[in-house]
Amino acid sequence: MGLSAARLIVNMRFMKLHYSEFSQQLYPNGWRDYHLIDSGNGQKLEQFGPYQFVRPEAQALWSPRLPQSDWDNADGHFLTSGQDSDKGGSWQLVESLPESWQMQFEDIHFFAMPTAFRHLGFFPEQSVHWQWCAAKIKEFIKIHQRPPRLLNLFAYSGIASLHAAKAGAEVTHIDASKKAIQLAFDNRSLSKLENAPIRFITEDALQFVQRELRRNKTYDGIILDPPKYGRGPKNEIWQLHQDLPSLLKSCRHLLSDTPLFLVATIYAVRMSVISVHSAMADNLAGLGGQLASGEIAIIENQQISEKPPRAIGQAIYARWSGF
Repeated sequence: MGLSAARLIVNMRFMKLHYSEFSQQLYPNGWRDYHLIDSGNGQKLEQFGPYQFVRPEAQALWSPRLPQSDWDNADGHFLTSGQDSDKGGSWQLVESLPESWQMQFEDIHFFAMPTAFRHLGFFPEQSVHWQWCAAKIKEFIKIHQRPPRLLNLFAYSGIASLHAAKAGAEVTHIDASKKAIQLAFDNRSLSKLENAPIRFITEDALQFVQRELRRNKTYDGIILDPPKYGRGPKNEIWQLHQDLPSLLKSCRHLLSDTPLFLVATIYAVRMSVISVHSAMADNLAGLGGQLASGEIAIIENQQISEKPPRAIGQAIYARWSGF
């Protein structure tokens, strides 16, 4: 069957998926504390709560629409030797900026702060997955009359885990960084979800998955947000292109007999969405359900110009649901 510019329909006799499509663009909505204000010249100007920041953005291939003074007056600028450099950089911050401040998305409260990795302690574009997962969780509870068991790998500051638990799931939250787990604890307390059914575990994601397989453990849903490169608590090395295939295969075997979803978000620019889509489809063949993939993008504030707002792709994703 044919491939159009926006959709790939996989032969059901081959993949046994209800349908499979890619090139779906997802755009966050529902944010009050975060906005993409303006972009251009390889940078983006963003609002995080009461503060504004300028960060590198290689895909901003146009000119800014706001005057330079608006950019100069930001509370923080992340400086690098190159706009898409992987060699890091440093923040230039105003003296009045606190170390952290509170933000909110729906019912989840969390801390934001400038980090050495140029982000602010969370990824606002991933709210498209938080909302999608919450809807699937509630549907699962109606069908099965129990909370789904979720595994959140590379779970970082815990917003996805907290949002899923708020929707009714039991969550196992895995991250290799003790600092990330502590931030997740802080966000849990800030959201008043201390009694939420979340297990926080500091461990290498791949090692944890392999151990769970040996224990014959299963999960109804799995969330993946793997970095391009990372190290585990015992100096385990994670390399996305090398380790993602085996992780996806292992996650397929971790899914229960009542599989809910598998969600993967990839920030590696050199990896094609078609490759991620195909890897997910290959590992999930025979399960039925629905597989979609594409880009997550953020859109500029529409109030700054009469011209159409511009969108910037932030990550590629693939997500499968059992119904």
